[in-house]
Formats: sequence, structure tokens, C-alpha cells
Amino acid sequence: MSDTFLAVINPAAGGGRCRKLIAPALDRLRSGGIALEIVETQGPGHASQIVRQASARGYRKFIAVGGDGTSYEIVNGLFPQDDSRQRPMLAFLPLGTGNSFLREFTERGVEHAMEALLARRSQPCDVLRMQHAAGAIYYINLLSMGFAADVAALRARRFRSWGEFGYQLSIFISLLRLRRRPFPLRVDGHAEIDRRPCLFLTFNNSKFTGGTMMIAPKAEVNDGLIEYVRWGPIGRFGLIRNLPTLYDGSHIRHPLAERCSAHRIDFYLDAAVDTMVDGEVLSLHCKTLDVLPGAIDVVV
Repeated sequence: MSDTFLAVINPAAGGGRCRKLIAPALDRLRSGGIALEIVETQGPGHASQIVRQASARGYRKFIAVGGDGTSYEIVNGLFPQDDSRQRPMLAFLPLGTGNSFLREFTERGVEHAMEALLARRSQPCDVLRMQHAAGAIYYINLLSMGFAADVAALRARRFRSWGEFGYQLSIFISLLRLRRRPFPLRVDGHAEIDRRPCLFLTFNNSKFTGGTMMIAPKAEVNDGLIEYVRWGPIGRFGLIRNLPTLYDGSHIRHPLAERCSAHRIDFYLDAAVDTMVDGEVLSLHCKTLDVLPGAIDVVV
């Protein structure tokens, strides 16, 4: 079992695109000598349950077949874990709407992911842990508060079935509202709590979000650090004018932008806030964010 990958398939990923493409992809992996077991998810949260049970039975290698949400659920099925066991391994078949984490390594998506699996290429990757009032979540890409989370939450709650138009409409409505507010926090035990209003905050392990948006150009997946990016209270037209800079990472040079590398973030929020975590929308009363260095191997 230690050499067998459990392929966790979200058949609904990519609007059903995943179900149509999965069979030839898995056949190619098997013909290349990859031992596979297959299981399909039935709905939100099911992948975490599958992986938690499989891990208890001895599985340590997993393939996320779907998008960012599938990877996120697998990671949360793996952690917290018994540290005495073999470090888990996660591979990707990005057959959903996107895999922002994989873009850290390639623009070739599925083809690169399959080549990495067949070549048995892997490297350690940090896992970020957000402890909140109701427990903890784990992620390998990023967590956002503010504008990006507002857009994601609006789309998820009102326009989920509207496709790309729903996403663009959510951006438009969020631009009209343009909420700029504080998210009080302390970085690495600094004396002052930062209560300044801002457009958004992101806490990153890798560079990309939304497939092609380079929100954290300085992030590294295995440096043991949180890449913290903050954009202050920019105005509506300033944001529109600077939107292209979010795709090449040059937004961090804006006068209202800041970034730093941190080991720990402590939050002083009065209540839960909307967050976007590896593509998933969650309402969390955040308490502490820290890093589990090299806690997982990723096949890339």
C-alpha cells in the first residue's frame, strides 16, 4: 500500500470536465507503472473524510484529481496527523477550473503534472495552519481577507451557477461597494497591533491565485515562512488602474502595498470574517496563523 497512490476524484470539477478527461489520464499513469486506487467524492467535504480514513489505513500518497478545492480538502484530511508516520505525498491532476498552486512550477498544467508523477519527482512543501475559534484549517496556497474574499464570497453565495459572468459580476459589485476596513493583527510578536484599514490581506505559501494572478511574487513553498502581502486603502479608480499589476506581481511596488516574510501572525478580530482559502470561501474567526515546515511532499 505504501507505493500505491489514492486518486481522489471530484467528478464535478470544472463543470463536469473532470469526469470526461479522467479515464485516459489514469490509463497513462498506470501504463507508466503508477499503482493506483480510485475513489470519487460525493460532495463538499467528502475528500477530507476519504483521505482521513485512508490515511488511518496506511495510505500516504494521494492524487488530487480536480481543482484547487480538491487539493485543499485532501490537505485537511491529512492534518493534523501523527508525526511518527511517513510524510504524506500529494500529486495533482488539475482537471477542474484551475490549480493555482501547480502554476508555481509550470504553465503546462496536466501534462507537467503527469510527467512529474511518471518521473517520481517530488519536493518538500510547507503547510500553513490557521487556528480559529472553532478549530483549525490547513492549506498550501493562500488565505485572503478583504476584497478578494468579498468577490469569492459573493460569487459562491449568489452567482455560483452563473459561470464566468457570475465571477465578473461579483467583481463589479465588490468594486461598487469597495469595503476598506481593518483586520487587526500582529506579525511575529511585534509590539504594535496593526489596525490600519486596507483593501486586502493575503497570507501565502505560493505565488499564484485565481490561476494566473501573481498575488505573492516573493513566496516560496518550502522556506518555512508565511509571505504576507497587504494593500492599503486604495481608491476605486486606483484599483481599476492597477488591476493589471496583480497579474505580474508588480503591485507590491505600489506606494500603498507592503509585504514581509513571517513565522507567525496573531489576529485580534471581534468576529468571524469571510476568507478565501485555496479557492474555498469560509467564514472564520481567525486567531493564529503559523507554518508546518516541509510537512508534505508535493509531486512537481
